Amino acid sequence: MTVFPEADRSPSNQRYVRSLWYAEPSKVVLRTEQLSSSLPGACLVRTLFSGISRGTERLVLSGMVPESEYERMRAPLQAGDFPFPVKYGYCATGIVEEGPKDLIGHAFFCLHPHQDYFQIDPEMLVAIPCNVPAKRATLAANMETALNAHWDVASGPCDRIAVVGGGVVGLLVAFLAARLPGADVIVIDPNESRQQIAEAFGARFATPKDIEGGVGLDCDVVFHASASEAGLATAIACAGNEARVVELSWYGERPVSVPLGGAFHSRRLQLISSQVGQVSPSRRPRWNYRRRIGAAMKLLDCPQLDLLVNEEIAFEEAPMLLAGILSSDSDALAPVIGYT
Repeated sequence: MTVFPEADRSPSNQRYVRSLWYAEPSKVVLRTEQLSSSLPGACLVRTLFSGISRGTERLVLSGMVPESEYERMRAPLQAGDFPFPVKYGYCATGIVEEGPKDLIGHAFFCLHPHQDYFQIDPEMLVAIPCNVPAKRATLAANMETALNAHWDVASGPCDRIAVVGGGVVGLLVAFLAARLPGADVIVIDPNESRQQIAEAFGARFATPKDIEGGVGLDCDVVFHASASEAGLATAIACAGNEARVVELSWYGERPVSVPLGGAFHSRRLQLISSQVGQVSPSRRPRWNYRRRIGAAMKLLDCPQLDLLVNEEIAFEEAPMLLAGILSSDSDALAPVIGYT
């Protein structure tokens, strides 16, 4: 569908776009809306891809965002309010078609929900380097999360590092960890299909059974990203004396049991949270959000990362396919919506 035919591009013409909304539990719809014509200096962006955040958007689709987190969970450009209906998403890439002359024709990343065209302040656009494909650039927000996690725990050269949970965030954490000089990195996940990607990123791979739940690994740093109680128990078991276990999972309103018995206290372990909503305290005096997302974008200059963007669905088919993509049974890692 051509939303903006050549004859309909004058500033006085009304512009209609389509956007994806989570309408009610397990129901996704496309809505037509009109863009404002009163945004001087704004860019008109034609979306190429938008990334689907499987963990977060699964909670949104199921209506399991806790009421206490309604404001903190808002996407930067979200429309509507939790629980429903909401226009959600934060991993869009596209081409500027109208706006400042020096931006037209260039590709950018934006924290925008799933929508085929959108207007945006140029200050909210992040340039995509010419050597990073627009599809891979949808990983920018997840890479930002992985980068912030490393800052939170101060991982360093020659550390023994375990990553429990081989989803997209866990694998990106492993990708960065494996680039620390001399670091010994292992990804632990029950899904053996993640082995190929972990090894392509420079990490070893094991299932919890392979390593007897992680007992005795004596890691310096452990990242947990499986969003499961069993994974958290494995992460704690992997930690060596006085090591830090970084919790990257978010559970919505689901209660979680944490195994704080056994040797947890005698080993003086630290269990800390990491969340991308704020720049890590270790960098906050010098870094702002824009500098961090720019750094994350540069880190995407690696073709092996295309292994994560392993499934694409058409925008028109998203209402029918998105629930399956978001299900726990899906093998998708960082799926994207493609726009034509």
